[in-house]
Amino acid sequence: MTTLSGLTNRSKLLLLAHFHTPEDVYYADMDEITAVLMDRRQASCVADHSFRRTEQVLESCSRTDSFVLTMDDAAYPVRLKNIFDPPLVLYGKGSLPLFDEELAVAVVGTRSATPYGLHAAEDLACQLAASGALVVSGLAKGIDAAAHRGALRAGGFTAAVLGCGVDVVYPPENRRLYEDIAATGVILSEYPPGTAADRWHFPQRNRIISGLGLAALVVEAPRHSGALITASTALEQGRDVFAVPGPIHAPNSFGCHQLIRGGAGLVSCAWDILEEYEARFPHKLRIRKTAPVQDIAEQAVPGEATPIGDIPRLDAARYQSLHENERRVLACLATDRPRLTDDVAEAAELPVHQVLSALTVLEIEGMIRSSGPRNFVRLVKLPEEE
Repeated sequence: MTTLSGLTNRSKLLLLAHFHTPEDVYYADMDEITAVLMDRRQASCVADHSFRRTEQVLESCSRTDSFVLTMDDAAYPVRLKNIFDPPLVLYGKGSLPLFDEELAVAVVGTRSATPYGLHAAEDLACQLAASGALVVSGLAKGIDAAAHRGALRAGGFTAAVLGCGVDVVYPPENRRLYEDIAATGVILSEYPPGTAADRWHFPQRNRIISGLGLAALVVEAPRHSGALITASTALEQGRDVFAVPGPIHAPNSFGCHQLIRGGAGLVSCAWDILEEYEARFPHKLRIRKTAPVQDIAEQAVPGEATPIGDIPRLDAARYQSLHENERRVLACLATDRPRLTDDVAEAAELPVHQVLSALTVLEIEGMIRSSGPRNFVRLVKLPEEE
């Protein structure tokens, strides 16, 4: 039933609500189906009783190592099932968490993000994940990708909801990020494997992004941003909405300021969100009141030399106490200029998600510092260095 071409998700839900099971729909009289849908064109789609498409989808799932989750499965999130238009089926890659037991926060924003927005999204997602929250986003360029990177950097769990098949990497430049999320988190879609990205898929998938979470955080949204659609959908679903303020004259600040004027929670650090749920998830959250996100103007410009003065030497015993990955990452960072995360991963010969976890630990230990989005500089000399 879910693979019937031309039948909308809403029509499928109406049929299930009336007939109760896909089998009953399969054997139903066409006049009754037409009466339920009140749309003869939609009803005609149900006349196709072939299982060929279903068999093709199942073969694709097996070939791409994807799982299938229906609304009847115990693992299907109740909070998603209760939205107005839940997907009948979810396809996935990776490890499916029990969303109903997690503080899942949707982090969304514009694809055309500024350095300020990228830094804010990555830093806030990192804080949320480090505190035990689950970060949900859409793997798009800009804010989405930065949010996923932040969660991975903290060694946390992140879920990406796609507007294409779970085996399709879109946009292509996010392939490495896609692979890291598939390895340590989960990639979800309501579209079967092999489905290409289509413009109308993305507004549709936004209801899933907000539906999986308890809250939605908007970071940079111009006047006609899809992130505002997600925020509106979140409100309709009864979710809490938060927004990050920005420069008053910046076009990308318009949507966030509009949301804040309308009652959305103003966010300058993860604690602004976490404090709302601390009592509800006492065993899940590791609360640390974090400082506000620094203005991007205070960050060093990526690629420029970073003055650091006299650099202290790291004690040999402390260096040896670090995890091997942390030592490898530390050795690949320079003290005189920032280095990109992807370059460190290549030099250290480690997956990006392991590098991000190591960077988080090293930053907490005060051995490195961030010099802008995905750029880090080492603050100590290694024991063997002159």
